[in-house]
Amino acid sequence: MLAITGGRVETISHGAIPHGTILIDDSGKIVAVGQSINIPSGTTVIDASGQYVFPGFIDSHSHIGVFNDGEGRDNADGNELTDPVTPGVRVIDAFSTIDRALDDAIQGGITAAWVTPGSGNVIGGQGATLRLWGKTIDEMILKAPSGMKSAMGENPKRVYGSRQKMPATRLGVAKIMRQAFYDAEDYGRQLEKDPEHKRNVDWDALVLVLNRKIPLRTHAHTADDILTAIRIGREFGVDHIIEHGTEAYKVVDELLRYNIPVSCGPALVARVKVEVRGRTFKTPGILAKNGINVSIITDHPVVPEQYLVVSAALAVREGMDEPDAIRALTQTPADLCGVGDRLGSIEPGKDGDLVIWNGHPFDYKSQVSKTIILGRVVYDREKVTERSSETDQ
Repeated sequence: MLAITGGRVETISHGAIPHGTILIDDSGKIVAVGQSINIPSGTTVIDASGQYVFPGFIDSHSHIGVFNDGEGRDNADGNELTDPVTPGVRVIDAFSTIDRALDDAIQGGITAAWVTPGSGNVIGGQGATLRLWGKTIDEMILKAPSGMKSAMGENPKRVYGSRQKMPATRLGVAKIMRQAFYDAEDYGRQLEKDPEHKRNVDWDALVLVLNRKIPLRTHAHTADDILTAIRIGREFGVDHIIEHGTEAYKVVDELLRYNIPVSCGPALVARVKVEVRGRTFKTPGILAKNGINVSIITDHPVVPEQYLVVSAALAVREGMDEPDAIRALTQTPADLCGVGDRLGSIEPGKDGDLVIWNGHPFDYKSQVSKTIILGRVVYDREKVTERSSETDQ
């Protein structure tokens, strides 16, 4: 067993516990949290006195492992740009467990992410919720698939319009998305009538969305694209999450009306294209204050994964309440990624994925002291470990 003692435990679900103790069993589950916890003999104890203990932070929109750090275009596997509709592709089939950015994430306090295909296609494929530590993809999977990536606007327009192929306009993007769902509906009905019907990997994947097994997660920056995405999602009755939501502050009423959350960002970027000219760190705070479930994202490698916490701190500087910003890194992304019952807060029954900070994470001087996955220390700042090594704690 592992006990973490003496630190300020930020449970997320039940407030802060000064001088708290967390007990994690040998299976990696949290079994007790509080100030007066009996620590069994033989338990490994980490003294976190004077430090903060948080749940591992979660990035609900990242391309880590599929756009590999330092490897350029030749080893980029996030977009299957041969057809605008590729729902059958799965991000886990291209994920690299040796991407150098995974070390950066763990050392920056980010322990899990929704890893998604890119936004070059109208329907880009199946994303997965992954722990960002492990030797094989199978041990890293928390939930797969956990969302279907789709995209409105500029990106698919640019990719296919440059080839004189549909979609070259927003008209075409919307048409292609609707047709894909119509085809998947027809396929689903045929499969119900005849279980021996020839299988189609693309339509199988979209049926998961139609049956609300996984959400549709739509890249949409501008207010008009967000509204189009909402309209199409409502037509097919899917669970829906808006990705990026750069101008989501302009359509707060619509997002509230249909209870649609937003994975918000990245804002720590230049205005590199028309769709992000309205980017501002004020957006997450506006959404949260209006009751919209919002997470903060990096869109790694657009913003390097380890700067997720910097993005949240800048949102606080621009008006977001600090508790809302912390929740936007913990419980909300856990919920959006389909693992809210396992991650996102420090409470009995959840996984022991924790980070000890030597100061508050939003203080630019603070650093991660230790990162713990399932009760095992995988990063210790005082004795830096390699991904391939075994750390005895």
